[in-house]
Amino acid sequence: MKTRSDDLEILIAVVDAGGFSSAAEMLEIQVAKVSRAVTRIESQLGITILNRTTRRVELTEEGRQFVDKVRLGLATLNSAEEEVVSRGELPKGKLRVDAASPFIFHQLIPLIKGFKQNYPDIELELTSNEGFVDLLEKKTDIAIRIGKLTDSTLHARSLGKSELFIVASKDYLATRGVPTTREEIEQHDLLGFSGVKVLNHWPIDGGLTIQPTFTASNGETVRQMTLDGNGISCLSGFMVKKDIEEGRLVALFEQNKTTNTGRELVNAVYYKSSNLARRITAFIDYIQPRLTL
Repeated sequence: MKTRSDDLEILIAVVDAGGFSSAAEMLEIQVAKVSRAVTRIESQLGITILNRTTRRVELTEEGRQFVDKVRLGLATLNSAEEEVVSRGELPKGKLRVDAASPFIFHQLIPLIKGFKQNYPDIELELTSNEGFVDLLEKKTDIAIRIGKLTDSTLHARSLGKSELFIVASKDYLATRGVPTTREEIEQHDLLGFSGVKVLNHWPIDGGLTIQPTFTASNGETVRQMTLDGNGISCLSGFMVKKDIEEGRLVALFEQNKTTNTGRELVNAVYYKSSNLARRITAFIDYIQPRLTL
């Protein structure tokens, strides 16, 4: 007896979500239905696909091989179905996108009007979180993440790199002087982050962990404090490149700045399900070439 494709979709959801309850929430179905689907597949194949523990489920070696092949097969099937069903139609429905507020302010908002004109039937919902969100818990379809990725269960698509800049306002530098060494910068007022401590590690001469004079949990707050002459900060280019180009901020330590720290990476991450695939692809395809990272 052949295994049904909807059971296989449920199995993939369990693997990606890391558990039966999380998969049920993601698919908006009952946990019992998820359990029955997985049990049915294992019974038909005569193998154990998942080892269940009280906290998580893990693939057996046979299960891993089977799931890898199922992913390829379902991707081909879903692609063929979408091509037939959606021929001549634009993607439609709700798309929930999450990003840190500075990325929304400086990168996404300028693109919303054009995206809506191109995809009028996609109902875009933007949410702002300064830390990493659980896509399942927050019912988020796409999250824009800055820095190295650690969650291997998510699909990821690179949006590019955003260089880090150490910046201060002209007024601040006129009053306090321009630091040129690590020792000198530690004598200045330094603006840092209160939440993610790695953001207080600056890429100067191999790395400098600062002791902030002022802290904030939000990058846009740090930017505004910098513009107002409160001190020196280290921020991503996606929010300060325009300030530098237009003379509102001055970039420091450009000659001895470390690059490729991993914090420059910008990715779109998502759980790719068949009913969302076209909305996700449409959004990423639209914003990627238009970002000013």
